[in-house]
Amino acid sequence: MIRSVMDEQRIVITGVGLTAPNGDTLPDFRRALLAGQSGVSRYHIRYVGETLAGECHFDELKYQKRKEVRRGTRAGSVSIYCANEAIADCGIEWSAVNPERVGVYVGVTEHGNVETENEIYEIKAFDYDTKVWSHHHNPRTVANNPAGEITLNLGITGPHYTIGAACAAGNAGLIQGAQMLLLGECDFALAGGVSESIRTFGIFAGFASQGALAENADPARASRPFDRDRNGIVVSEGGCLFTLERYSDASRRGAKIYGELVGHAMTSDASDFVLPNPEQQARCMNLALERAGLAADDIDIVSTHATATTSGDIQECEALRRVFGNTKHTLINNTKSFIGHAMGAAGSLELAGNLPSFDDAVCHHTINVDNLDPECELPGLVLNEPRQKTEIKTILSNSFGMLGINSAVIIQKV
Repeated sequence: MIRSVMDEQRIVITGVGLTAPNGDTLPDFRRALLAGQSGVSRYHIRYVGETLAGECHFDELKYQKRKEVRRGTRAGSVSIYCANEAIADCGIEWSAVNPERVGVYVGVTEHGNVETENEIYEIKAFDYDTKVWSHHHNPRTVANNPAGEITLNLGITGPHYTIGAACAAGNAGLIQGAQMLLLGECDFALAGGVSESIRTFGIFAGFASQGALAENADPARASRPFDRDRNGIVVSEGGCLFTLERYSDASRRGAKIYGELVGHAMTSDASDFVLPNPEQQARCMNLALERAGLAADDIDIVSTHATATTSGDIQECEALRRVFGNTKHTLINNTKSFIGHAMGAAGSLELAGNLPSFDDAVCHHTINVDNLDPECELPGLVLNEPRQKTEIKTILSNSFGMLGINSAVIIQKV
């Protein structure tokens, strides 16, 4: 096969490794989404007490020894699991891959809070004597830890780093991996996002102080984006990493291809610490469409960021109306209604859950919408039941975050 210059500039997804509160493989995750199965459950954490969360149940020892799990971090274990699963899924002969040409790009919302909280809690029993402070603290809490733990586990000697992008981090990791492939800095990339957020009480306490932490007698019904009675975020952990390759390399080895990254954008609101800016969110989506050479009506599915906060959902819906208000067949869904907000992993998990639609032509739905908020009404919003289409060829996935960071990626069927 002749490798064309154009094929060298095409970046495709060839493998998916994930853990979510309702599934530890893409097939299981997808089945849960189509079946309306929530992964939210009751959860107890120190100082906060009884709350709700999306907790993952993957096998930490599948790719690590007990000693390695104890020495490392929860985010590191999530990353290692997802990386190994993605490599296995992509079908590449790992022993034949040059480790110097593999890059690892992991998006995170935050990192290090879990370990710091735990160690401060423990040393108080010793009158805060720092002699009992763990000598593992520094490598556990450095920002590059999740990506670095992957390289240690897999013997990767190419570039690695984490991308701090609040709740847009999953998309940011994917974008960074694609850019490094295009720059020739690597030939194979592991890219996406991870989160260990439910392990830190500070996350829960922070949202609670904002009045933004979800409450519901039924955990499965707690995360309810777009619903009139939504009352906040369900904090979740999780991870999803993709294997990315140039189309020329993937096609030469006969790899299965989930889809091609044809457009992406990241923008900033520059307006508020937490309140989204619909004008800038719309600009981000339009920029991704422009770079992809597509019109809004070319998008079959829009995966929304909507977190189930009162103002956040309304602001995003306003942005969506500006871009997709006149489209004739675009469907709009949400994944957080199933799993809560997986922070740094949200973007990559939400994209992954929609990728199988290229094969089955089904748009998964948003659950828990009993009374649609009139301010969240949108044409094409898929509620409470999956929607079958004749064909699905293009997905746009949004992820937005605090400090006004916006991201959008567009994946097309190959």
